[in-house]
Amino acid sequence: MIKTTMKRAVAVAMLAGASVAANAATTDLGTISFDQPTTFNGIIQGSGTSINDIFTFNLAESNVSSGYSVVNLPLSFSGGEWNVALATLTLMSNADGIVGNADDQMLATAMWNQGSNSNDTLSLAWDQPLNGPAYINITGITDGAQGGIYAGAIAAAVPEPETYAMLLAGLGLMGAVVRRRSNRKNS
Repeated sequence: MIKTTMKRAVAVAMLAGASVAANAATTDLGTISFDQPTTFNGIIQGSGTSINDIFTFNLAESNVSSGYSVVNLPLSFSGGEWNVALATLTLMSNADGIVGNADDQMLATAMWNQGSNSNDTLSLAWDQPLNGPAYINITGITDGAQGGIYAGAIAAAVPEPETYAMLLAGLGLMGAVVRRRSNRKNS
């Protein structure tokens, strides 16, 4: 009887663990050049899905500053809503190129409740040289009924605040175009 009860408890625990949604993806962005920002994005399905995405990269020029930003792209249409609550954006150095081992070092982090950061927009700047492989880690949770969408950029030199504003405005316009197109399809 105890064995049967234990087996049921283990089965229930496994089913409960499987039902908790999670998203963890690692994407290699390659080498980021000094003259052009590199963009990335994430599309996560399911409401309440936790996000723990990693984007690996190398800077073409090791003696430059760098800037990082990520923005939520809310989307709402008759089929449902897509929204992300961003939590952290962390910059990590990674000397041997293997994510998650003992040589990984946290350089900087931006949290949703610091300064101008929010659940919709996170950004950070690193004004020291970044030598060798590195990665950013984005965490958050989807709070749209269908899931969430985010987009971001890495620039090999820290832009002026006006450049960040233009980048965010451009990402917002992309979201508006996607929303408008989906509304046309559903009409």
